[in-house]
Amino acid sequence: WTVPLSSYLYYSHSPLRQRPSSLRFTPELSTRSLISLGVMVVGKSSTTESFSLFLSIEPLALDFNPRKEYLFGKIDMQLKLVPGNSAGTVTAYYLKSKGDTWDEIDFEFLGNLTGDPYVMHTNVYTQGKGDREQQFNLWFDPTADFHTYSVLWNPHHIVFLVDGIAIRQFKNLEHRGIQYPKLQPMRLYSSLWNADQWATRGGLVKTDWSNAPFTASYRNFRADACVSFAGKSSCPASSPRWFTQKLDLTAEDKMRVVQSKFMVYNYCTDTKRFPQGVPKECNIH
Repeated sequence: WTVPLSSYLYYSHSPLRQRPSSLRFTPELSTRSLISLGVMVVGKSSTTESFSLFLSIEPLALDFNPRKEYLFGKIDMQLKLVPGNSAGTVTAYYLKSKGDTWDEIDFEFLGNLTGDPYVMHTNVYTQGKGDREQQFNLWFDPTADFHTYSVLWNPHHIVFLVDGIAIRQFKNLEHRGIQYPKLQPMRLYSSLWNADQWATRGGLVKTDWSNAPFTASYRNFRADACVSFAGKSSCPASSPRWFTQKLDLTAEDKMRVVQSKFMVYNYCTDTKRFPQGVPKECNIH
C-alpha cells in the first residue's frame, strides 16, 4: 500500500511495498537494533526535499532512493540533529551493500544530555567486518542548524567530510593485503534508533522517553555518483572530478588539525581492544 508524501507516517507490521517516490521504507538487515521511524515531509520541490525522522516503535530504515545503488561517488546530505536531551539515541546516515559479507560506510551521531556535545561516530566495513571506528566531538552545535556531511568514495580512498572539511580518510591499501570496498554497490539509508545500551557514556545514560518524539531533519541530498544496475556501473557522461580526487596538502593539514583537536576515539590507538596488535592499516601512512 502507499500513502501521500505529505502525510505524517507511522507504519504497522504489514509488509511494505514500493512507494511512488524515491522515498521508501525497507526492513533494516544489519545487526543494528533499530526501534522505528516516522517521517514528515516538511517541504518539497522538483530538486530538493526536506523531511524529518521521528523515533517510534518499528524496526525500519529509510532507503533514500530504492531504485539506485552506487559504486563510487560523492554523497552530500544536510542534517539537523535531535535537540535537547538526546541521550541514548543514534541518528545514522550510511551507505550499505546487500548480503552477509556487506560493505558499509557510516556516519552515526550519538546523542547526549542537554548541553553535552554530540559524538560523531564513523566506521568502514569491508566484507562484513567493521571495527574501524573513529569518533569526534563536533566543533559546532549540530542541533541549531543544518550542516553538510559528505562521503567521497572513489578507487583511491574514502573521505568523510563535515561542511567540506575532511575529517577522516580510509585509503585503498589492497596492495598491502587490506580489503577495500570497491566491488559491491551500496544504497543510501538513514535511521533514528534507540541504542541506549551503548550510545551515551557506554550505556550509563539511558533514553528518557518523556522527551519523545526525538526528531532529526534532513534536506538537500545530493549524489554525484556512478549508478549500478544489473551488474553494470554507469558514471556521469563527463569524467567526474571526484573519481580521481585525492586530498591535497592543505586538506590533509586541516584534517590533521581537526583530528588533533576533536577526535575522541581512534581504533588505531586502542591497544586494549587489540592486544595482539592494531589492524594493519593503522601502521601504514
